[in-house]
Amino acid sequence: MQKIDTINIETTINSGQVFLWNKIGDRWIGVDGQDLLILEQSPFSARSLSGNTDNFLRKDDNLKKILSEISRDKIVGNAVKQSPGLRLVRQDPFQCYISFICSSNSSIQNIKSMLENLCVKFGTRQEFEGHVSHTFPKVETLANASMKDLMECRLGFRAKYVKEAARAVNLGKIDFAWLQKTDYRTALESLKKILGIGNKVADCIALFSLDKMEAFPIDRWTQRILLKYYKKFFNSVTEKPMTEKKYEKLHEEIVEYFGPYAGYSQQFLFKMERDLNKKNWL
Repeated sequence: MQKIDTINIETTINSGQVFLWNKIGDRWIGVDGQDLLILEQSPFSARSLSGNTDNFLRKDDNLKKILSEISRDKIVGNAVKQSPGLRLVRQDPFQCYISFICSSNSSIQNIKSMLENLCVKFGTRQEFEGHVSHTFPKVETLANASMKDLMECRLGFRAKYVKEAARAVNLGKIDFAWLQKTDYRTALESLKKILGIGNKVADCIALFSLDKMEAFPIDRWTQRILLKYYKKFFNSVTEKPMTEKKYEKLHEEIVEYFGPYAGYSQQFLFKMERDLNKKNWL
């Protein structure tokens, strides 16, 4: 099992997985559902309002096995060497679900702003170790929110998606505990029944909160990476926006090539290419 003090906090937070985090001095302060976390690098420290940080930091991962398997590919191996402390985190599923619905056609900074607005308007004010934050809205709160209040959070066209998505959870149409237990394909198909969730968003939710390590979110960055480094391996990769069938076919090829920890490979490749292009993070 992994030693959580091997995590590079800044690298992990700045990897496109999470948005509700801020760095204040030497501390990273974040919201994870109804929990608040404070992470510090040197010396390593992880604390939370709930008293449990191991789940978020995926302490149960067999990191030695995962990194050994994905590093068999030389390009991923180099990406691991560039960001050795990058880790996947296990987020609160409802927060992750809403976060990536809000991510549609938006920048990381705008996604963060939308989610912060939702927390301030609908979350609960909490103080932890002198820091004041608002927790993520509860399911029933968002499900019963008015469109006017949601629009005031500057969600734009995503407001109706957020409301419908929250209602689906509130009505039991989406059950995160069940989705964590079921297989990847079933989980993905269940998520894609929700308005505003396509393949890429479903893969993000599956990878970052539902323990589906074979999920490999494919967006324009991932397409560039695959075209740049792996064109000869993947017949389905293209520069154009992908249809449902092409996405599914490419994902099959990706898992066959990268293996059961394809999602970890994706994170290292995504971080490497974004940094190479000097793109902003949080």
